Amino acid sequence: MIQISEAAADKIKQMLEAEASPDLFLRIGVKSGGCSGFTYGMGFDDTMTEEDQELHVRGLKVVIDQSSSRFLNGVEIDYKESAMGGGFTIHNPNAIATCGCGSSFRTKDEAGQPEQC
Repeated sequence: MIQISEAAADKIKQMLEAEASPDLFLRIGVKSGGCSGFTYGMGFDDTMTEEDQELHVRGLKVVIDQSSSRFLNGVEIDYKESAMGGGFTIHNPNAIATCGCGSSFRTKDEAGQPEQC
């Protein structure tokens, strides 16, 4: 369903180790908002619901809520370092438009609820 590059997986594992909580996992989601209509959310969590989907990618436990899964099919997550620092990037083949910030998008079938930038 999703792909995580080796660089991104290494960074996420490093961040998880810094949290020092063995129950944490990576949660990825989508919600309405942002300049283009939908925004990505990515963070650590320790609670799953019955509607969550659990994946294992590059040794990471990744959880996606049911409503977000339709937006995340085929997503590629990477991590890049530059002179200005590092950051995660998301390539979403379902997105037909994205915001300049790279964290907001819309799909062919759904526009979400765009907000002012």
